[in-house]
Amino acid sequence: MYTKDEIKQLKKEFWEGFGVYCSQVPALKRRKSKFLLYNTKMKGVELKFEATRDGAFVILEINHPNTEKRFELYEKFEQYKLIMEKQFPDGLIWDFAYVRECGTEVCRIYTKKTGIDIHRRIQWMEFYQFMSTEMMKLEKAFKMMKEAME
Repeated sequence: MYTKDEIKQLKKEFWEGFGVYCSQVPALKRRKSKFLLYNTKMKGVELKFEATRDGAFVILEINHPNTEKRFELYEKFEQYKLIMEKQFPDGLIWDFAYVRECGTEVCRIYTKKTGIDIHRRIQWMEFYQFMSTEMMKLEKAFKMMKEAME
């Protein structure tokens, strides 16, 4: 078992390592910022990474504070499901009522890789490879969908 400080340090090293990994990826080298993440230019829509003991997650999260607007956004994304999933042969996971650890309800569209654990440093490269390639695909899908919506 890890102490809180050890877990904090482990996660810090993990994310620093991910930054180093991304700086070595040819497709990411020429980009001003590595990923869109919070800069989607859509209120209440963010792209996120999660690395846990349960695996790696690449997420499009709709977290608009207004529940009605959050569901409206989710429905718009659903209308463009074919565009979104074009990049993902195995599809995406669509969850309109995901509850975060803190208890906040959001909508999520995501892909995941299970069977890897952030506590196992030997598996970090699997996390890095999955997260970087899947986020590039999710960003591309998001941009195509956003263009179609406008």
